[in-house]
Amino acid sequence: MGQVKRVHEAMAAAGWDAILLSASSSVQWISDFTGSFGYALITTDDALFITDSRYAIQAEQQINDLEIKSFGSPKNIYEVLSDEFSKRQVQRLGFEPSITFGAWETWKEKFHGVELLPLGDLIPGLMKIKTDAEINKIREACRLGDACMQRALSMVQVGVSEYDIGLDIEFFFRKNGAAIGFDPIVASGPNSAKPHARPSERKIQRGDFVTIDLGCTLDGYSSDLTRTVVVGEATDRQCEIYEQVLRAEVECCQMLVAGANGKDVDQHARNILDEKDLGQFFGHSLGHGLGRAVHDPGRLHFTADEPLTVGQVWTVEPGVYIEDFGGVRIEDDVVITASGPEILTSTPKELTVV
Repeated sequence: MGQVKRVHEAMAAAGWDAILLSASSSVQWISDFTGSFGYALITTDDALFITDSRYAIQAEQQINDLEIKSFGSPKNIYEVLSDEFSKRQVQRLGFEPSITFGAWETWKEKFHGVELLPLGDLIPGLMKIKTDAEINKIREACRLGDACMQRALSMVQVGVSEYDIGLDIEFFFRKNGAAIGFDPIVASGPNSAKPHARPSERKIQRGDFVTIDLGCTLDGYSSDLTRTVVVGEATDRQCEIYEQVLRAEVECCQMLVAGANGKDVDQHARNILDEKDLGQFFGHSLGHGLGRAVHDPGRLHFTADEPLTVGQVWTVEPGVYIEDFGGVRIEDDVVITASGPEILTSTPKELTVV
């Protein structure tokens, strides 16, 4: 089933006559358009994609399921949208909650006779459930992520800078036809205690934890993968922390089955870490949705009080971060299937000393 058909069915069930998608992630999701400017107007009868003249050719090449309209100066997007609302007799328009207050004020001023109503989670709810085609694209992005991780880990040795490994990650993805999904994290020694550390000129030293977090966007879909290794020789304390994080990660991946509750999976990771008094050093959510965006809708978190569903793709990434000591994070990408969880990333995750 195409995304437009899914949206039409959801709109009918929720009683929406017209919705306007403006967030880049949802516009790309429904249209496959990868440019930086586009809107999708969906009514009960049709689906229209609107962009400006810069992207007219690209839109024709990428979009199949929506009618395409492009415009150029002196017209602007507000005039074009107003014309389309008038043609379709749009009186009530659902908008995405992600728009800014400034945009909402402008729309109220420009879209005369149209009542603007928040759309809620209709689109994020659909985006959480991936089609088979989407899962296959995520699977390919994960394969490339695994290949990149193997290369990055092969570079980890005493005297190599974080920055050099980070640059090589970016080059690898671009050379293989992908974009970086996010700025890669290469964090050694005390830097590994920072969950979102940027690669620095620090050179890897013996005894370091080294955490590498990388991901790509391939054919519009993302991967997200983290591994941590020890350089030289692991201390008893490093082994204890690593094994507890690994146990949390493995068991939480196994819990991703239809009907499980997202908050319970997150809590299970914390319970395991608390056995060694490490839960206090785990401050972020256990995972997030993965798809068109690296951070797709949904989180595995104490606020995620809802059942998991077949077709959802999640990251599972428990971590422990101790200031002036270092940190460990292990992350895989997992799809929920009718027969249980399928782990899409395959880089070995047992403690590795390099």
